[in-house]
Amino acid sequence: MEFFSLSQCVGYIAFVLGVIAFIQKQDRPLKFYVGLESLAYTVHFFLLGNTPAAASALITSGRSFVAMKTRSLPLAVIVIIANVSAGFALAGHGTGWIPVIGSCIATYAVFTMRGIPMRLAILSSTFCWLANNIISGSIGGTLLEAVIATVNTYTIVQMFRLSAKSRSEEPVGEPIPLTRG
Repeated sequence: MEFFSLSQCVGYIAFVLGVIAFIQKQDRPLKFYVGLESLAYTVHFFLLGNTPAAASALITSGRSFVAMKTRSLPLAVIVIIANVSAGFALAGHGTGWIPVIGSCIATYAVFTMRGIPMRLAILSSTFCWLANNIISGSIGGTLLEAVIATVNTYTIVQMFRLSAKSRSEEPVGEPIPLTRG
């Protein structure tokens, strides 16, 4: 395995973009950087000869940029169908489906969820991509998904703590009546 081949260097670029993505606490910048990371991943996996992963990464990139503007279950279904169709066209064996499954999970999450639930679903997608990257021999991708899992988990914990703290700071007093009268 060549550590500084063109394919691995593109994987390192994806690594940097992925880390930037998952330190974001706001959904919009997260989706933007995931879109950029996925473009780098597309080239990386194409160069590694993993066309199912390259296709899923390309679809993921488009999905991430579109998801910055809208949240829609019908749009999620369209993107999932595109991923599954790419899987049928390109995944010649069982492991070729791993990135497709990961992309479908994340697609549902970014179009229908927000905040902590979205990040938890993305975390499960991360584990699919981690398995894919190990199988593909992707150094940067394997490091990326391991770091994303760690950073995303840390961010989820921080968001949960912030949410719990804001709930605990609510004033205690008389209950607010639900109806007037």
